[in-house]
Amino acid sequence: MKEVKQVRGNAIPLNRADVDTDQIIPKQFLKRIERTGYGEFAFFDWRKDDDFITNRPQYQGAPIMLAQQNFGCGSSREHAVWALEDMGVEAIIAPSFGDIFRNNCSKVGLLTIQLDQDDVDYLMSRAEELPEGEIVINLENQTVMIGSDWSRQFKIDEFVKHRLLNGLDDIGITLANEEKISSFEEIRSIFLPSTDQAGQDNLKIN
Repeated sequence: MKEVKQVRGNAIPLNRADVDTDQIIPKQFLKRIERTGYGEFAFFDWRKDDDFITNRPQYQGAPIMLAQQNFGCGSSREHAVWALEDMGVEAIIAPSFGDIFRNNCSKVGLLTIQLDQDDVDYLMSRAEELPEGEIVINLENQTVMIGSDWSRQFKIDEFVKHRLLNGLDDIGITLANEEKISSFEEIRSIFLPSTDQAGQDNLKIN
């Protein structure tokens, strides 16, 4: 998982509430066994409308997505996160998120930021009026900024922040304790039943 320290760029204004994971990536695409290649199927049904926001060329490749309340609600499918990541989205700003979706995002390096409704509405309107307008997100300082005139602080779980700043997925977190794991493995047999004589002797001793 890559480190996330700063996300900078324009934003996709997905001005809809209660966007569920089935809309983000419909069920017919869940048969794929890879974690990549889902981006082209993101918002598949909505993208049949040529004017849907992600079809507009001015938002192609934008690293930030803006959404309304309860983004990522519905099922627990991780594919929704993979689809957004494959689109090039690195951060999502919304008033609230589905809990499981938000947790899944943290495991692949996709930053979710919760801001007040008024702030999200302002960013949404600005992105609609100025598609090329840049937003700068600094995870270390926990700020969302537009130039030097507009700035907001956001809260984030300290453990999630640590994971993102250091690029640690679940495997990375486990490997960070590799030395302790190896040391335990060397003495592990002492604590386990065994049919061989050495194991029986260990049980008697302990």
